[in-house]
Formats: sequence, structure tokens, C-alpha cells
Amino acid sequence: MFSGVTGIINRGQKLKGTVVLMQKNVLDINALTAIKSPTGIVTGAFGAIGGAIGTVVDTATSFVGRSVALKLISATSADGSGKGKVGKQTFLEGLLTSILTLGAGQSAYTIHFEWNSDMGIPGAFYIENFMQHEFFLVSLTLEDVPNHGSIHFVCNSWIYNDKKYKSDRIFFANKTYLPNETPAPLVYYRQEELKTLRGDGTGERKEWDRIYDYDVYNDLGEPDKNAKLARPVLGGSSTLPYPRRGRTGRKPAKKDPKSESRSDFVYLPRDESFGHLKSSDFLAYILKSASQNLIPQLRSVVTLQLKQPEFNTFEDVRSLYEGGIKVPTNFLSDISPIPLFKEIFRSDGAAALKFSKPKVVQVDHSAWMTDAEFAREMIAGVNPHIIKKLAEFPAKSKLDRQQYGDNTSTVTKGHLEPNMGGVTLEEAIRNNRLYILDHHDTVYPYLRKINATDTKAYATRTFLFLQNDGTLKPLAIELSKPRPQDDSYGPLSEVYLPASEGVEGSIWLLAKAYVVVNDSCYHQLVSHWLNTHAVVEPFIIATNRHLSAVHPIHKLLLPHYRDTMNINSLARNVLVNAEGIIESTFLWGGYSLELSAVVYRDWVFTDQGLPNDLLKRGVAVEDPASPHGIRLLIEDYPYASDGLEIWAAIKSWVEEYVSFYYKSDAAIAQDAELQAFWKELVEVGHGDLKNATWWFKMQTRKELIEACTILIWIASALHAAVNFGQYPYGGYILNRPTKSRRFMPEKGSPEYDELAKDYQKAYLRTITPKNDTLTDLTIIEVLSRHASDEQYLGQRIEGDLWTSDSAPVEAFKKFGKKLAEIEEKLVQRNNDESLRNRYGPVKMPYTLLYPSSEEGLTFRGIPNSVSI
Repeated sequence: MFSGVTGIINRGQKLKGTVVLMQKNVLDINALTAIKSPTGIVTGAFGAIGGAIGTVVDTATSFVGRSVALKLISATSADGSGKGKVGKQTFLEGLLTSILTLGAGQSAYTIHFEWNSDMGIPGAFYIENFMQHEFFLVSLTLEDVPNHGSIHFVCNSWIYNDKKYKSDRIFFANKTYLPNETPAPLVYYRQEELKTLRGDGTGERKEWDRIYDYDVYNDLGEPDKNAKLARPVLGGSSTLPYPRRGRTGRKPAKKDPKSESRSDFVYLPRDESFGHLKSSDFLAYILKSASQNLIPQLRSVVTLQLKQPEFNTFEDVRSLYEGGIKVPTNFLSDISPIPLFKEIFRSDGAAALKFSKPKVVQVDHSAWMTDAEFAREMIAGVNPHIIKKLAEFPAKSKLDRQQYGDNTSTVTKGHLEPNMGGVTLEEAIRNNRLYILDHHDTVYPYLRKINATDTKAYATRTFLFLQNDGTLKPLAIELSKPRPQDDSYGPLSEVYLPASEGVEGSIWLLAKAYVVVNDSCYHQLVSHWLNTHAVVEPFIIATNRHLSAVHPIHKLLLPHYRDTMNINSLARNVLVNAEGIIESTFLWGGYSLELSAVVYRDWVFTDQGLPNDLLKRGVAVEDPASPHGIRLLIEDYPYASDGLEIWAAIKSWVEEYVSFYYKSDAAIAQDAELQAFWKELVEVGHGDLKNATWWFKMQTRKELIEACTILIWIASALHAAVNFGQYPYGGYILNRPTKSRRFMPEKGSPEYDELAKDYQKAYLRTITPKNDTLTDLTIIEVLSRHASDEQYLGQRIEGDLWTSDSAPVEAFKKFGKKLAEIEEKLVQRNNDESLRNRYGPVKMPYTLLYPSSEEGLTFRGIPNSVSI
């Protein structure tokens, strides 16, 4: 106690610093949601925050004395071994209350270091925590350093008791160095910190560990609990390849040694946990609470008490947003009244569950049924990057003919031409006017397995025509399923044509539903989960293992990793696990993740960038005279046209940044950390595809710029495009059903008669049932929300202090201004009535790629990272 006080009295000419931190109880989600009143009922998150923050002030004095110690490390003066000189141990002093820039829950403390002139300029520091509880270290700022001025250390890291660590916790100043430009006194410390982060690959990881390592997806099932919950290992094989996840080191399952046993605790490198006071903490908690508490309660209410397991009319579905579902009066007291749950329950005493009205039906509740909207959502909906140009006719299949028979499309010229306004098939193909939404080859090999369950599915192909007004018109839908005898006999296929009246109109509506069910599954498991969440995780692991915190590429990519590993681990626990929410409520069921692994076989990193994706799908052609160097064949393609603006801005920013630090291609090849990062990413992180010839060799600035641009695009804009429209479009289950439970009715059958008599009831008996709808709505409303302090593209949590180099800071500000200009441009596009695909029949402007957003369910905004 007296050491700290003595330091204040005798500080003399010591270096003065300010340490900003947050105590655990400000950030701990259990503290925020589990504070109970005398009646035993949870008081709610927001009330808990106030109490937790108050506790910080109450316990601030615990830092005075010998609780937290720091030692400065010189960047310019070395000891006899060549390592930067280490200063004397110094303890935190008093609590500062006059700093106006502190964030919510943050506290600032003074510290004074003994630092003689022969010690040079500090470049790093050690920190030791002698308390029992961890705290979150935000930053250290040194003031008036002789011959230098202020030095900033951006930390943003959890600090546990010193005995928890095998090596000292170290932080570096916000200087940025390539490996061979690192000041000699800091080289040892830079290398040792990376060794610590890599670990030794053994043992079960503990909460306080900071080790980044790889593992296969062998923790999705629970074979020890039930044989039906066993799931195949994804990754490590050519049959089911997969990106790697973070290693936890949990023990093998007893009944399947290849699988990892499951537990409530899932290890993450500690700084990957939600470590900031933001509503994504609540989103994560809500997601878990909803799956484990709210949803089972809702199922019980619907099936046992209300005895209404099915919707009978479309009006019943709309009542979810207008009148709500009445629930027992004790329902609310049985669930945690956290904010989102409060929002979806009426507070007028009616005790009813009431969801927000999805944007797709806010103006017109029946426009979703039109062919125009069905087609428009393929280029402006939640899964807008699957449609392809039809390059050959009939449409071909890549499935093995010997195993699956002839899967060539049975759609003929005679099916299509009557609805093409006098244009011949040959003319349409020649003039780039025929397109296809193809969900055939992905689904077909699994249809026999899927259809053996209580769901009934088809492989689908949808053919579309680009009309003179720039809109797409569906021409035909082909539904295929295996023949009863064997897969090798090929599919049974039926072709359905547009109709608007009578039983034919009802049949056509059902045909579109089968297409959308496949699209919904592909969107959730491939577009959303695999192609953003899962593929980014190996980049995060490899970055932390091989790129030092002072490396320029680490600093560039860090904002785009925020919270991704955390939300991915949560997803493995409640969303994509065996009998989790995805398996329970989506068509692919227990084969969901397995099917995504089959798709990953054909994943190509270099094609994930928007221009290459558009060219590969044939919806654009190279054209030097066009903006961004490519010309869209569907000129009014909202996702593509808006996305190209964002892509170009990202690439321009990355190019300027990379060019500042790398003056030549030789500098790329000579960067040992960068080369180790890329080698391990390819050979381990995405190791099942390591022999692919399309990987960048990472020998030139052009390759590095393209790789970083693609990665940032995936984590930010691509994820935003496929995530934040989930509830606005899919919250209306009629528009985006997730299951099909019956085959198309055949003439003469009771189902056909039902369809002719009451098409709404027949439609609702075919698609997602009420129980699953309530689950879907609850979860996708969480997933579609923005956090209160979301970090959007062009923003950084560290402000301008993320690097001490002024040129990159100014370039980043320019990037932010460019994004604001793009947003204005996109608003103007939405005001252009000639661009009919931007609104469509539902009168719903395409805003998903507006860079900025407010908190909540906004249908816009591009966060930096895959954080929900």
C-alpha cells in the first residue's frame, strides 16, 4: 500500500503515464444478466450495468498499492544480451476522475516510471496483475517523453492474475514495423510474444490462455449423449474438407475418439471473447438464452397449451406482427426479461408475443407472391450472389453420371420461348438474356437421405429472362428427385410454368416455394456460415500466430476479426450443432454442415472478391471503359452495382496502405512473418485445399493487396449483404420458408384437391410449420440487429491511435470520407425510379450496402467484421 503512495511523493522527474482499464464486473455478461431481485426474478441487463459500473468506482482503491505493476522496455537502448533494457517495476497509483474521453465503464489511473536518459525511448511494457480477478486493459499513454513527446500503447486485452501465465504479458507502442525494420532491442520481445501465442499444440486450453491453434470441426455432435447426435468430422479429408476452427483441446468423446467431447465451456483465446461494453454482448447472450430457454417455452405453449401447431391462413402468419400469439400469464416470469425479449412481448397486459413486422410486408402484404418479386430477390435479396448466366442449353450437371445418372435439365426450348416476348432461345443466349438459379447439383446427392426424414425436398433449377425494362422474369422451374430404384437411374424431373389463376397458379406458387427453401438453406449454411464465418476463422488464427501486433498487416486486418471467433464458437454450440437451431428448422436437417463441406470442395479464395465472382457467374464481362473495369450484364443489379462501389473503395484504401509499408515486391518476399502467415494459412488453416493452384504465391504487392481486399470484403460487405436482410426478408416465413414437408401434389390425390379448395392451407402445410417459424423468427431477428457501438467499415475502435504513422491514418480518414460519398450515391440510386429492381413490387429499397447504420434492425450498415 505504501509503495504506491511513496511513489507519488517522491516522483521527481519520473515519466508520467495514464493507464485506462475496465474491471471484469463491468463486462461480465453473467453480471449483466443474472442480478436477481429479492423476489428471485432477474432484474434485467440495463439495471445491472449501472450496478456494475458503480462497483468499479467503489473498488477503484484496490488498484492503489501493489495490485497492478508495469515495467517499461526500451526500444532504443539494449542490455548486454541485445534485448531492450527493462525498467523498474512500478505500480498503479490514484484514480483519475477528470478525464473526459473515457468510455463507458472505463477508469483511468496515474503511474510514474523511473526512467533515466540512458534508457532511451520506451517501446513496450510488461504488466503484472496480482489480484485474483482479471481486468480489461484498454491503454497506456506516456506523456512528455524526453526527445519524443507522447507515446501511446493500444492494448484492449484481458489481464489475469500473474500466476496464470507462463510468460510475462507484454504490449507494444503503436509504432508499426516490418520484421526487418524492428528496432534491434525489440526483436527478441516481438518474437517471444508470437511464440507465446502459438503455444505448443498440447493440452486442454483454459479460460485465461491466449493460444491460437487449429482443429477440425469434430465438436458438432454429441455421440456420448445419443448415437443419433453423432456427426461426421469436417476437415482433414478430401471427402468432407473444411476450414479449420480454433483448437480447444477438450478430451475425445468416449464413444467416438475422433470427436471432441462437449461442455458448457468452449475455449477461445481470451481476447477473442466479447471484451467490450456493447450490445453484441447481449446479442450473444440472447442467442444462447433464446435457444435454451425462450424457444422451448414457445414450443410448449404452441403445441401443448394452445394446440395450434399449424398456421391455417396467411392472416394467421400476419397476426404474429399485428395481434401476436397469446401466451399464459406466467410466461414472461419464466424467461429472463432481457431487452430483446421485452421488445417482442406486448406491454399492454394482453400477454401476447408480437414480432416486428418484416420490411418485405410493411407496404404490401401480398407483393411477395408476385413473379417479379420472386426474381428480384435473386439480385437484391438476402442471397443475391448465386444467380448465373445460362451459358449453355440445356443446362448441364457436373454430377458423376455413373453414380447419379443423367442429370441434364429436362427444360426445353418449348418451355421457355412462349414467355420470352418473341425472342428466340438462341437470341436470348447470344444477347445475355437467359439466367439460372441452380440449386440442383448441391442438393441432389442428399435428397434420398433428406426425404427419408419428415421433410420432402427437390433439387431445383429456375430459368429467368432479362426483360427490356431491366427486370427478370421467371420462365420455368424444374423440380427433380431420385427415382425409387436407385440413384444411378437418374432423376425424376417435372417442369412447372408460370400461372396466376386457379389450381395452376397455386401449383406455381408451391414450385417457387421449393426453390426458395433450397435458397434459404444454401444461404444459411453456405453463403452466410461457410463463406463468411467459417472461412475467415483460419485467417484470424494464422494472423495471431505469425503477424506481430506491430506488423502493418496485423494492424490492417485486426478490425475485421472482431468477435468472429466468439460468435463462431457460439454457433457451434447452439446454431450449427447436432439438433441445433439450423438442423431443427431448416430443410437440410442433420446433413446441414455436411452439405456445406461438400460445397467447400469447390471454394476458391480468389473468386470471393466481388469482380471475380461476377465474372465467374457470367453476370458481368471485363470492360476497361466501364467503372471498376467490368460491365454488368444485368445493369440494374443492386447487390453488384452497390458492391462494386464498396469493393473499389476497400481496394483503394488497401493499395495505399500496403504501398506505404512495402516499397517493392522484394519487401514482400523478404517479410518473414508475412511469409510464415501465408504458408500456414494455406497449408493448415485451409489445408484441405492446399494443393489448389489458385492460391496466391504471396510474392508481390499486387497479390498482397488483392488478398487483403478479398478478406476485408468477405468480413465486411459480403457478410453485411447476406446477414442484415435475414429478418427484413425472411422474417415473413411465407416469403422465405426454410422447410418443405410434402411433395408437389399430384392430380387425383387428396393433397391436390386440398390445394384446389384452399391453397393457403395447402401452402402452409407444405412449408415451415408454426413451431419452427417461431424459432426462426426469434433467432434471425437477433442475427439481423446491429450493436449499439458497432464498428462500421471506415471506423476503428482505437480512433486515430492505431498507428503512429500519420500517412496511413490520413489514408484511412480518406477511406471513411469515400464511404460517406458512396452512401450518398446509393441513396440517389434508390431515388431513381427507372431502376425498378431497387424497390420491386414490395416497395423495399435496397439499402443493405449503405456503409453506416444506427443500432437495431435497420436493413443497412456494413460492420467491419463477421460479428453476428
